[in-house]
Amino acid sequence: MLARLGERWATLLVASLADGPRHHGDLRREHPQLTQKMLTQTLRGLERDGFVDRCVETTVVPARVRYSLTGLGRQLLSLQRTVYDWAEAHVDAIRSARQDFDTRVLRGERPSVIELNRVHRG
Repeated sequence: MLARLGERWATLLVASLADGPRHHGDLRREHPQLTQKMLTQTLRGLERDGFVDRCVETTVVPARVRYSLTGLGRQLLSLQRTVYDWAEAHVDAIRSARQDFDTRVLRGERPSVIELNRVHRG
């Protein structure tokens, strides 16, 4: 479950469905960097896990597919918003920690994985 919840595209698609049902083509246009194959796979995974409902509209030709969040999907969206809000509130601290880390690495203050392996092997 954690793998699904942490998927980049799953997160973006759940957020895209926050304001209501969307057609497959709309999602494709909203995320042009997402390949057709990955879009389909991600939507199927979200549907399988109970986060998304898939509805085929047969009243139009050709038939159109519409996706919407289920109750479980809306709960997931709530959690995603909490994580997003946390990240926004702490982005400066995270950037600072990254900069400190990178500075230590450039100074050679933090051993590399290769050096650690040499020490452990003797």
